[in-house]
Amino acid sequence: MKMKSITCSNWLKLSVFMTLLLATSAGNFYQDAVTTFGDQRVKIAEGGRLLSLSLDKISGSGFQSKNEYLFGRFDMQLKLVPGNSAGTVTTFYLSSVGQGHDEIDFEFLGNASGQPYTLHTNVYSQGKGDKEQQFKLWFDPTTFFHTYTIVWNSQRIIFLVDNIPIRVYNNHEAIGVPFPKNQPMRVYCSFWNADDWATQGGQVKTDWANAPFTVYYRNFNVKGNVCVPGSPCGSGSKSTDSLDTQEWETQGLDGKGRNRIRWVQQKHMVYNYCADRKRYPQGLPVECKRPRF
Repeated sequence: MKMKSITCSNWLKLSVFMTLLLATSAGNFYQDAVTTFGDQRVKIAEGGRLLSLSLDKISGSGFQSKNEYLFGRFDMQLKLVPGNSAGTVTTFYLSSVGQGHDEIDFEFLGNASGQPYTLHTNVYSQGKGDKEQQFKLWFDPTTFFHTYTIVWNSQRIIFLVDNIPIRVYNNHEAIGVPFPKNQPMRVYCSFWNADDWATQGGQVKTDWANAPFTVYYRNFNVKGNVCVPGSPCGSGSKSTDSLDTQEWETQGLDGKGRNRIRWVQQKHMVYNYCADRKRYPQGLPVECKRPRF
């Protein structure tokens, strides 16, 4: 079938439709994840394909991947809390451990009824973050599952929503900016209360009359280098992906990808640390002066 062109809005609809059909090579939470906190608030169903996290006034909940990884593509489908979820935070992120840790974040900040979620992204390297970009999602993330992806290689980090790039964080080590590339990371997901800051700077508090709150994760899929215990992660890693499909190792943005990310950032970005001159009165961070894509 010959296609003349596709608009950004039509591409978004097509991508969402294709995402809802995805079920290939997804991981199994029984095999791939362990509970980090919350005990009975973490529940696995559908033979290991679906995992739910709950939050009540006593505690939230969370899990992590059994494996550590050094670079890869990390996909997770989420369905967030509908209605009034103000004060709650749902996360999907990569992190190393210890002082000077690295981290790559997706955080979903809860909303009052009828308001869009805020998607918060950040990158830490050697314990230092402050690389925030925030977006308002262009769809309702509570009615269907949507796919959130982190592509992490030695050149860049790409954040994608339903396979649409929303952010690229490039390696700027050449100009003295640390980049996460030496510390292996696990996948972490959590659901917790942060009504001291999450919704409108903490002005809107969690309504516990709506508790318990529940979020759902499914189709956890990783294509990357698994670190083998007892071996240095660079030389001792093994790939979960076949050699001919390791696109994530060098993945960047083509022309279509650059057009899509411009559309998302122009229409849906609500905060960019690289544009916050009040925060940096002496001048923006050095990486902000380099090409974004």
